[in-house]
Formats: sequence, C-alpha cells, structure tokens
Amino acid sequence: MKIYHLKNVEGFLEVLDQCKGTVELVSKDGDRLNLKSKLSQYVGLSKLFKEARNLDLELEIFAHEPEDADRLFHFLMEGV
Repeated sequence: MKIYHLKNVEGFLEVLDQCKGTVELVSKDGDRLNLKSKLSQYVGLSKLFKEARNLDLELEIFAHEPEDADRLFHFLMEGV
C-alpha cells in the first residue's frame, strides 16, 4: 500500500509494534527499510516521511502477514 501523508507518526509506530511479521517501507528506487527494527524506526522513518511530504516521493509499505496488512490499512485509512 502506498503512503502519501502520515500525520500521526507515533500512532503508526504503535501499530507497527502490534504487527507480528515483517513490515517494510520501500521507496520507488527499491530501497527497503525494515520497520520492525527500532533502529530503523528512530533513525530513518521520520526522515523518509518528511522527504516524502516535501518532495512528493512515492513510498510503499509491504506487510508479509495478511493480518498486519489489514491493521496498517485500517490505521492509514482512518487518518488518525
């Protein structure tokens, strides 16, 4: 699923903590960031979302478990 604007980064991190499988953030260039890693979350996630907002980059989330994909989809659709 593609991400365009993420207003609630803290809420998003809480949802990621609830995910059981691998969740990756992928840029249009194919760069992958494992969002289950706390180091990746703190070091790279906020920078990537800020750049995506400012430069209109395409970012996509891939969840390897269907229940994780549903959880992320509902969070992103609620716009919380």
